[in-house]
Amino acid sequence: MITDRRLEKLNRVAANRQNMTVIIENVHDPHNIGAVLRSCDAVGIQEVYVLYTESRLSQSRLNELDPTSTGVRKWMHVHFFDDVDACFTVVRSKYDKVLATHLNDESVGLHELDLTQNVAILFGNEHDGISEEALKHTDGNFIIPQVGMVQSLNISVACAVTIYEAMRQRTEAGLYNDDLAENDTYRQGILDHYTYKHKQAYLK
Repeated sequence: MITDRRLEKLNRVAANRQNMTVIIENVHDPHNIGAVLRSCDAVGIQEVYVLYTESRLSQSRLNELDPTSTGVRKWMHVHFFDDVDACFTVVRSKYDKVLATHLNDESVGLHELDLTQNVAILFGNEHDGISEEALKHTDGNFIIPQVGMVQSLNISVACAVTIYEAMRQRTEAGLYNDDLAENDTYRQGILDHYTYKHKQAYLK
């Protein structure tokens, strides 16, 4: 049974889900994955892509998330891939651009990006960054401005900084709305997912 107050929250969350996603490649630490999921949920990202191409990494790593992250994962769509081409084929079918946190001669600053678009944002692992194979599927690279001695941020922090900049831009553009339109089939589908999950939890 769903109370009116609970249904109101589910509607509000679904209405604020954004046409934006995050891809994380070969991120080893389950705590970092969990932190990424919590940040994504907080800014209205409904789905996250976990790409593992290293032989020692597997989908079982997702089972090691801390309880808080497991709760968030229940409401989100977390897609697992172990093939780069397959992952980006699916991403490209839903999102117009793929941007990567990667430093090269063509990289621009985070605040120069237009993050109000239908966009996927790619982050690499804690040590090696993004693989060359994955970079071939991207449309551009960006860096997060830093003025410290060490030019490096933890993956979960880098993700949070980036998607909160996206949230700022999208808020200014009026892309967050608490009212769920009846003709918005994408977000209505998300609401259906939420009500299903709620009913499952209630039945347990």
